[in-house]
Amino acid sequence: MLVLMPHPVATSVEVMSPVRLVLAEDNLLVRQGLVSLLQSSDDIDLVAVAESLDELLVAVDEHRPDVVLTDIRMPPDHSDEGVRAAELIRDRHPGMGVVVISQFAEPEYVLAVLGEGSRGRGYVIKDRIDDRAHLGAAIASVAGGGSFIDDEVIEVLIQARSRTIDSPLSSLSPREHDVLAEIASGKSNDAIADALGVSRHAVEKHSNAIFAKLGLADVDGMNRRVTAVLLFLAGGERTAW
Repeated sequence: MLVLMPHPVATSVEVMSPVRLVLAEDNLLVRQGLVSLLQSSDDIDLVAVAESLDELLVAVDEHRPDVVLTDIRMPPDHSDEGVRAAELIRDRHPGMGVVVISQFAEPEYVLAVLGEGSRGRGYVIKDRIDDRAHLGAAIASVAGGGSFIDDEVIEVLIQARSRTIDSPLSSLSPREHDVLAEIASGKSNDAIADALGVSRHAVEKHSNAIFAKLGLADVDGMNRRVTAVLLFLAGGERTAW
């Protein structure tokens, strides 16, 4: 059942526009929890709630939200509806952000969502969706055209890639591993510097070394760098971004 959410009454006070969001989640308890969480945020305007892929696509076309927050599995097939939604939205509404909620941190799921580019895309593990700050950061990043990938996902990708024969990751220093994980999560150089307690110059130096060692030195732009790293870690091929 598609549920339309009432819009807040406009006031004379000028404030920054909240992110207009459509939620798609078929599990009743999870959906109710997310609705409550999202409606408690002044930065988010929840305009519609869907329970299936078809309902989600109808809501997207009708409301043209800034961001879609969708479970990776829901009716009709409970397979990869969230992935299909992200692909369809990229084709129909290129500027619209999508955050996929998943209980899976496996490379193939990440690659399916982010393989065509990380700009305006997020991947959040279901265990962390009750953290309002964490979920809010994912939505805000994607709404701004950036990306957001859970740390747990990055760790799984790095560990899987590290086990491959002659992995270039073995040549990275411990600090370069840390920087690589932060790049993959979608953080800017300034945000990485803050997170690791180092200078921006040090981050740039480490980033250049990482990209040279991984054979990705020709990639420019933050979102392209994120996409290249994620594709490398997930074992995918670099295509057009």
